[in-house]
Amino acid sequence: MSGTRAQGPPYGDGDGTRAVRAGLPEPAKYEPTLPGPVFAAHYHLPGEPTGPYTYGRDDNPTWTHLERAIGELEASGEDGVETLVFASGMAAISSVLFSQLRAGDAVVLPSDGYQALPLVRGQLEAYGIEVRTAPTGGNAQLGVLDGAKLLWIETPSNPGLDVCDIRHLVSEAHARGALVAVDNTLATPLGQRPLELGADFSVASGTKQLTGHGDLLLGYVTGRDADAMTAVRRWRKIVGAIPGPMEAWLAHRSLATLHLRVERQNANALAVAEALRDWPEELGVRYPGLPGDASHPIASQQMRRYGCVVSFTLPTRARAERFLNALKLVDDATSFGGVRSTAERRGRWGGDAVPDGFVRMSVGAEDPEDLVADVLHALDESGH
Repeated sequence: MSGTRAQGPPYGDGDGTRAVRAGLPEPAKYEPTLPGPVFAAHYHLPGEPTGPYTYGRDDNPTWTHLERAIGELEASGEDGVETLVFASGMAAISSVLFSQLRAGDAVVLPSDGYQALPLVRGQLEAYGIEVRTAPTGGNAQLGVLDGAKLLWIETPSNPGLDVCDIRHLVSEAHARGALVAVDNTLATPLGQRPLELGADFSVASGTKQLTGHGDLLLGYVTGRDADAMTAVRRWRKIVGAIPGPMEAWLAHRSLATLHLRVERQNANALAVAEALRDWPEELGVRYPGLPGDASHPIASQQMRRYGCVVSFTLPTRARAERFLNALKLVDDATSFGGVRSTAERRGRWGGDAVPDGFVRMSVGAEDPEDLVADVLHALDESGH
């Protein structure tokens, strides 16, 4: 049924093996390896509604396979872990915040997190929920944690790429009676497993690197607390923030190449970050995988891979725009995690506290030599 509890994989535990086989049904003669999407608003339902599939807003066999797959990747078969898929990453984020919090509760959000969080803050406050914020770096959220019901962590942060110590924050939050949710979008389950680090929820946008092709919107919540996940599922039912079966099927199909994409994109991101670091101008390069990066010491303890996003700052807005226009292999687009490299001047949206020349680059799967050459050429050309 939907809201599938993770089961340990009967094959190896290597990331490639797990990604390729995650969530697949038992082999059946003449049946496809991954069944096609099930398009159904209702199901045959004689008698009492006790079966797993009753109505299309509540359950779908295509979701079941995908939820099982994500649960296997996020929790590596941990008993009692449940996954729910949503229509978008924001639907998944909202499901946790609005299902767990009530008027009079307090929540701690990152002040440097995803651009839509200020919109969420306004809605939470309209419902009588106290919202406290602090930066991701330096575990600063601990300073405003006392009395909160929920701590929301985003690590690495988007777009600044700061990192906090998940284990430490979880330990402190649980000691003070707070639940902990971690936005795992940038890391993916192959880069970081928040539940293994003690978090109660791992939440992500599947729109980004999880699916990696920039052609669908999806989100998910994985959690270990049965009561909390029941509330999340109830919120999904009430709001109706469900993925289409085609989107769910495409997402599951894309998981089979996740390990290949992550390995290539992470290696490319490091190559680009190193090239930017060695450029004659000081660009304030951020990438958790760089040994000299401020985030690297903590990231190296809790991340297995460092992600595909690199950020840096050019002196002015005009210089950043010239740089973006000079790129040949990198599209000027928002979002991140796709196999085709993208970059953008984040200040154009107005929701991030970044300099006008701040560039967020999502490194794709192109040949690293070509990407580095394109970036260096654009830097040189934009400087004239």
